[in-house]
Amino acid sequence: MPHAHDNKHRLSRRGLFTLGGGLAAAGALGGGIAAFAGGGAEAAPTAFTHPGALHNAGDLHRAKVRVAAGVDPWLAGWKRLIANRHSASTWAPRPQATVIRGGTGQNYPTLYHDVHAAYQNALRWKIGGTKEHGDTAVAILNAWSATLKEITGNADRFLAAGLYGYQFANAAELMRGYDGFDLARFQTMLKRVFQPLNEDFLTRHNDACITNYWANWDLCNTASLLAIGILRDDATTFDRAVTYMKSGEGNGSIPHAIPFVHESQGLAQWQESGRDQGHTMMGMGLMGAICEMAWNQGIDLYGYDDNRFMKAAQYVATYNLGRDVPFTTYTWGTGQNCAQRSQTVISDAGRGQIRPVWGILRYHYARRRGLSVPAITAMAEKVGAEGGGGDYGPNSGGFDQLGFGTLLYAK
Repeated sequence: MPHAHDNKHRLSRRGLFTLGGGLAAAGALGGGIAAFAGGGAEAAPTAFTHPGALHNAGDLHRAKVRVAAGVDPWLAGWKRLIANRHSASTWAPRPQATVIRGGTGQNYPTLYHDVHAAYQNALRWKIGGTKEHGDTAVAILNAWSATLKEITGNADRFLAAGLYGYQFANAAELMRGYDGFDLARFQTMLKRVFQPLNEDFLTRHNDACITNYWANWDLCNTASLLAIGILRDDATTFDRAVTYMKSGEGNGSIPHAIPFVHESQGLAQWQESGRDQGHTMMGMGLMGAICEMAWNQGIDLYGYDDNRFMKAAQYVATYNLGRDVPFTTYTWGTGQNCAQRSQTVISDAGRGQIRPVWGILRYHYARRRGLSVPAITAMAEKVGAEGGGGDYGPNSGGFDQLGFGTLLYAK
């Protein structure tokens, strides 16, 4: 029998967005009161490691050496990168003062195209050593930090703040110390434009029932806080994100994103598995990114609660390889009044699709840790050399992950 977490207490109460290090604070956010409760998180490092978000110095060096030597799978991953139009050094940024996602006047694709161009050019500089790509990455980052004032729209503004916040911070982390990069101004932009929305969502969940929003909404905002904390050497923000992953009341925390453990099979059910497989795989990518960023600062969320996330990734991979998995009825509260809904079967919508989320998981669990993860490995092999933004569809879903896991994480 799976170990079921009691959902009932989550249907009628707001979550507390916990602050690590035993601190407690309350402040006004977006018109609401943000309640922070002390938690027993592992403390942030006394000194942050740089580069230390999605990529550490060792992984970047390995990719550089292996690509220069023409060795696969790194070379195959490199070829995916240089073939992507976002990685061209001729990319010209189009910064906006106001980014809108959701509702009237949407213009957010301008932001995500430029974010991925900055990231991909940064990779080409870090791994290929080509200055023109470093210059382009910095030009994009500087243009946006000089221009962007707000992110707005309907509830989807929180998705924009989360997804593009963590991605932008990672591009900036790669360019730290590059001549001409205004790091201080970029850090200020993240703090003033992205971070307040991240914190507001994790505190108030858009004034909805705590379980109303799917796991990915929490995960992208937590990823943004984690990445911003690293980029800004901000231990308080970093701790908030780590503590939320362990004990947050929203659906993105590890216990709630993975509500049922099927221990006898070494599998664990994902919160969005009854919704569709596209969003489920998005969750693999976001939680993988969070775990990797924490790992690079000395905190192991990958292995938290007896490898709970590994079991969930095995579950998702197993099902998307065409095999059967157990499913426990999932019940949650919706809207502002927590009206209950239930899913009784796993969704086959989008089953088997390809997303660049598996390399990071394969190389952590199978290579770093030496664990047996046959389904994760098989899914990674099915994807092949991973591409990035723009390689998996032209719409926003094709830019939910930064990608290139083969190039960056192969061991």
